[in-house]
Amino acid sequence: MANINESPTDKDLPNGAGAAAILAAGIGCAALGILALLGDAFSTIKNLLNFYNPTGPLSGVTTVAIVVWLASWFILARKWDGRDVALNRVGVIAFILLALGLFLTFPPGMDLLQGK
Repeated sequence: MANINESPTDKDLPNGAGAAAILAAGIGCAALGILALLGDAFSTIKNLLNFYNPTGPLSGVTTVAIVVWLASWFILARKWDGRDVALNRVGVIAFILLALGLFLTFPPGMDLLQGK
């Protein structure tokens, strides 16, 4: 007798596409933090990231971080489509990347790494 709470497709659905979205979000957060730190630390990078003068380098930081997020999502989704991946490991890595991005955008964290 079949379990009424379990549909026949529960075991057939791969988690690769969802895992790709989760990991890409972490990669995007880390990219935002790294770009913010680099833009704050180096004037050359600050000038390169200045896409729109009224906002300064923040315009380039966010634009490039969004491009990195979307590109990583696209690449991972194509690579993991139809596959099962270790979702626990993906979640831990994504959380670490999220924490890194948060730390790098937090002014005391930025100042600590820059020696200010």
